[in-house]
Amino acid sequence: MDRINMTIAELHHGKKIREFLKDQMKLSSRLIKRSAMEGRIHVNGNRVRLDYILREGDEIDVLLEAEEVQHIEPEDIPIEVIYEDASMLVLSKDPGMVVHPTKSYQSGTLANAAIHHFRAKGEPTIVRLVSRLDMDTSGLIILAKNQFIHSRMSSLMQEDRVDKWYLAVVAGDFPDDVERIDLPIFRDPDGPYQRIIDDRGQRSITEVSVLERANGYSLLRLKLLTGRTHQIRVHLSHLGFPILGDSLYGSGSDLIGRQALHAHELMFNHPMTGDCLDLKAPLKQDMSDLLKKLGFHREA
Repeated sequence: MDRINMTIAELHHGKKIREFLKDQMKLSSRLIKRSAMEGRIHVNGNRVRLDYILREGDEIDVLLEAEEVQHIEPEDIPIEVIYEDASMLVLSKDPGMVVHPTKSYQSGTLANAAIHHFRAKGEPTIVRLVSRLDMDTSGLIILAKNQFIHSRMSSLMQEDRVDKWYLAVVAGDFPDDVERIDLPIFRDPDGPYQRIIDDRGQRSITEVSVLERANGYSLLRLKLLTGRTHQIRVHLSHLGFPILGDSLYGSGSDLIGRQALHAHELMFNHPMTGDCLDLKAPLKQDMSDLLKKLGFHREA
């Protein structure tokens, strides 16, 4: 979808077009302002200002795609596609893969792979990340294919209308009576990356259920009710159950070369159709092998 075409109903007669696009179409203020400045908002074939008052029967046309340049080199890196349509691409990221190029990682990122995927399909879209994962966390990540979908999906994320579940392996028998962790997370003033539990931080809530225990280890299913940086890792470490292999909040492990954390499932309503999407990513091979080594019976 590269444009919005709508006929104004009586319900929205008298509203400013800015309010309509923000409240009804859920476009971000930034996208609305940019579209107006670039002359991409028209009513009845004419360019209009954002204070234009809508009338019943008006035909709105908003061109969502401006020509955009993104300096990310396409790289033919294998990716695991979980879901794709004209609006979005959902991938299962491998562990050890950085999401977006940085000074330290100029290539080999998920963004490099996604650009190659788009170009191979003849799609001019750029990389628009709706969600992110730490380098050593595997699993589901969402990319929007245009500005409108990015804006709508970002709104769903901010309104906590995207349900997110993770799988994690921790050392120890995690207690059944801890089903909800509600502890504030604050940026550690003594560390460049770490977060800590501190009353000065933002409220952070994680739901926890034990899927299985085996030989002194626990396989957990965790649902994020808030989306703080390193939330699951900080919460579990604070309770004395750091994720296996998490060298930042616990210690490394000979059993796995990264934190045993996997973004397993996403559930949300499609921003265009309203249909409920329930997307799941199978465990990556290293976590699957870990469960076998530790004696778990289930393949999560």
